[in-house]
Amino acid sequence: MRLMIEAANTSVVIENGRIAEPNSKFDRVIRSAGELRPGLINAHDHLHRNHYGCLGSPPYANAREWAKDIQSRYSAEIARGRLLPRRDALLVGAWKNLLAGVTHVVHHDPWEPDFDAEFPINVVKIANADSITNDPRFAPSPGSPFALHVAEGVDDSAAAEIPALAARGLLNRNLLAVHVVGPDACGIGKLRQSGCAIVWCPTSNAFLFGRSASATLFAEGVDMLLGSDSLLTGVGTLLDEIRVAQQEISGQRVLDSVGAAAARRLGIDAPSLNPGAPADLVLLRRSVLCATLDDVLLVAVGGQLRVLDPELIPSLQVEGGRMITWRGVTRWIDSDVSVDL
Repeated sequence: MRLMIEAANTSVVIENGRIAEPNSKFDRVIRSAGELRPGLINAHDHLHRNHYGCLGSPPYANAREWAKDIQSRYSAEIARGRLLPRRDALLVGAWKNLLAGVTHVVHHDPWEPDFDAEFPINVVKIANADSITNDPRFAPSPGSPFALHVAEGVDDSAAAEIPALAARGLLNRNLLAVHVVGPDACGIGKLRQSGCAIVWCPTSNAFLFGRSASATLFAEGVDMLLGSDSLLTGVGTLLDEIRVAQQEISGQRVLDSVGAAAARRLGIDAPSLNPGAPADLVLLRRSVLCATLDDVLLVAVGGQLRVLDPELIPSLQVEGGRMITWRGVTRWIDSDVSVDL
């Protein structure tokens, strides 16, 4: 099927999973006054942990204190959550992201076989480990990007992870340093000099520690990537993080953090709507900088329609899938699997 999408800012044709030249007839046409753009890139999530809901009684001094506390305080909730089959748990995370216009996501955990088995979202495969404290033997391949939780806390132990990374030779431009809430002034200097990228999850940080990364880290010269974290600590989706991030950095840097800068740092193709590019895209009712879940009208991954506003279904004549309502927004999703979000 050749699908033409005409939006206020641009038009594209989708055919055989890619953006095609608009030089012949179309089987279906969608016209919208909204914004068409490449799908968003979420640089940090734990896909299998989004069905638990928010757990914790903050504030905490560091992430290890939080993990220990919820294992004790919320043991019953965690036990119930672990009963959900693994693929279903991963799919909850996938659809949370897709409903927000995300087409690429970093799963900050070991690679799952399900990601190679008709998974609905692009999962970016990069080396990762929990942290230098919890995984002291972590040794990524030289020259390739890798992700670590870094200084995830506000105490001295969090700040001490920066010199520990430097001593191991891991403080370099291949590092994707996630969270980075608690470095001291010396640590901030070392991070900026290293050329590493910062992966910022503002609502998760605010929930756990009552604060986020230092504004000094946000100054020009450091690549910022944006992540949602899981719903264990994050308030919602990448769209929520985008709105919060604009309180600290410019709109253009926010766009780069979920687009070009994220792709460059993760080693994936630059987001594009040019002919020949994979048809990974989102159609929004309004600008992504102020969009909510209700503004996501269409999401395609590899040309496959994944999410649709119900009003688009008659014109596209889609078959299969099902309707879901999540956080007050009803959408058609390309899934017959009964996963409760």
